[in-house]
Amino acid sequence: MTDQYPNYPPPGGPPPQQPYYGGMPNYGPPPDNNLVWAILCTVLCCLPLGIVAIVKSSQVQTLWSQGFYAEAQKAADDAKKWSMWGAIATGGLFLLYILFVVVMIIIGASAGSFTP
Repeated sequence: MTDQYPNYPPPGGPPPQQPYYGGMPNYGPPPDNNLVWAILCTVLCCLPLGIVAIVKSSQVQTLWSQGFYAEAQKAADDAKKWSMWGAIATGGLFLLYILFVVVMIIIGASAGSFTP
């Protein structure tokens, strides 16, 4: 039969171990905040998605210094995700624009050969 209460030392024995409150555990350096990619996305690509990426990347250091390590990692991942989606969206729009220009050139060339 198992006891439902922990076994404490008898009176007069050694005191129970106290939890360690001597400082914060070493989790290593904070994650990369991807601020460079967020700024490049804002300036060169997609302004709305880049602004979201900048806000997320600026939260990384604050969360890390407050001890919210998982949240800091998530903010770094979100900043990378928003920057990536901004670049992909801009690339897709650029390809659509090139396709539009090519189609307009083809239509213009075929209409230009017609003389009334």
